[in-house]
Amino acid sequence: MSADTTAKLTHNEEIKAAIPTLAGTIAATIADPAVDHFSDDDNQFLKFHGSYQQDDRDLRKTGKKYIMMVRGRIPGGVMTANQYSVFDTLATKYGNNTLRVTTRQSIQFHGVVQSNLRPVIKAINESLLSTLAACGDVNRNVLAPPTPAYTKARDQVYAYAHKVAMALAPQTKAYHSIWIDGAQLDNDAAENKNFVDPLYGKTYLPRKFKIAFVIPPVNDLDVFTNDLGFIAIVENDQLVGYNLCVGGGMGRSHGNEQTYPRLADVLGFITPDQVVAVAKAVLTIHRDFGDRTDRKHARLKYVIAERGVDWARNEVSQRAGITLAPHKPYQFTTTGDLLDWRKAVDGRWFLGLFIESGRIKDAGGYKLKTALRHVADAFKSVEFRLSANQNIILANVSDDDKHPINMLLAAYGVKTEKQTAALHAAAMACPALPTCGLALAESERALPGLIDRLEKMLAEVGLANEEIIIRSTGCPNGCARPYMAEIAFVGKAPGRYQVWLGGDVAGTRLNRIWKDVINEAELENEFRPMFTRFAQERHPGERFGDWCSRALLNTTATS
Repeated sequence: MSADTTAKLTHNEEIKAAIPTLAGTIAATIADPAVDHFSDDDNQFLKFHGSYQQDDRDLRKTGKKYIMMVRGRIPGGVMTANQYSVFDTLATKYGNNTLRVTTRQSIQFHGVVQSNLRPVIKAINESLLSTLAACGDVNRNVLAPPTPAYTKARDQVYAYAHKVAMALAPQTKAYHSIWIDGAQLDNDAAENKNFVDPLYGKTYLPRKFKIAFVIPPVNDLDVFTNDLGFIAIVENDQLVGYNLCVGGGMGRSHGNEQTYPRLADVLGFITPDQVVAVAKAVLTIHRDFGDRTDRKHARLKYVIAERGVDWARNEVSQRAGITLAPHKPYQFTTTGDLLDWRKAVDGRWFLGLFIESGRIKDAGGYKLKTALRHVADAFKSVEFRLSANQNIILANVSDDDKHPINMLLAAYGVKTEKQTAALHAAAMACPALPTCGLALAESERALPGLIDRLEKMLAEVGLANEEIIIRSTGCPNGCARPYMAEIAFVGKAPGRYQVWLGGDVAGTRLNRIWKDVINEAELENEFRPMFTRFAQERHPGERFGDWCSRALLNTTATS
């Protein structure tokens, strides 16, 4: 159903219209030592600046302790060694001494107190990165392939991703005023009250907007889950253009059938010189047609689902001033990262490092955070590339540096070969509790234990070392892209999860609900019979998700 144009606008739309610079009273609040948290309106404005106000839910019984999450905008997930060192220092000095690699190739900090918010964001900007538009009703961090193994065209694709990220950045001067100058804008001044962003307009987008670039056969960014996807077509190591896909998104709400995950539709083929114009065209379709009366219905995916692919194709062509050509053939075979040491196409080395749930920390003899900091400090030519699977790739490593890096990592207990079992290596989780205010159940803290139990059951039925893509979220919003997984746990209440099955390894098929709710304590009773069937019934080489889609979900009703 299309949006009701006569319905009342959401409160978010009202405050954006009232303060289009997005300044709120953020700087004034930071400057007042008597105030320990931001107002509800400022909390909405903060998202555009790359921060969420949260609290430690483990401590709520002793009173609400406000803390901030800060997220970097890092196009394509590429950081210099110096930039990584800055982020590490900020996590140690102002955060909870961990860095978290996100599913959108960024790093976010948890546990930042309000008085330290400006020093963190200012230092990120001084490193020549930003937090602007890492959150909020704007284009978020643009994804690009992190792995340098497959084609020399990867550098071309990354360059276009960076160009799009810069072209779609909001232009408000409030960001520089608050975080660099430490000054509160006068919201009543005519130039601020009447500010209109040249791309976004006065009220920005109805909701967030996500873009990804990928290079087949690797779909390591889950391109079809994005509002806008560019599927690179490469011939003889040269980029010839992109297949354009539009209208994907993961978010949904429990009990609301009007919300659902959706895969993007492929609209056609464009040449590289058309990329920025097409990106602006698709973004403005969302701006102009998205639902501003219901934020649960405000994503571009609903516009495309309701108006149709032909309408979308014509609208993009008209706005960009182009004619979309028929899409070119392509095939995806995997969504995974390459771990261990590998040779890139340019002859240099890169190392894919598994980061469990994306959390970079020191734990016992496994001092990953310390090890990576030493690598950044000692090997300045190394690039730190963040993957959308929450891992890190150390790229641009010379023959001479490979062995010293290997020895340095080993000294801190970090393996570079056979880093983890297949089931853990293919898993992702959102942070959930204790920091996320939306979490209904545990995710990051619970998933490793759940996987251990699943791993044991698989071994019992003769499927030891079976790779299955498992993802977990504490709520249905889909931050870890659960609806693409072969097995997904979606939180419904403490210790209780909705289970989705049947995604594929190529990232081209949504999964489906298998059980509306299971109790974590009953995991073995729920999964052991299913794994037994899979071991007995699978076709040779058939993956678990494919078997579920073929045999289980077509015969088993959701309960």
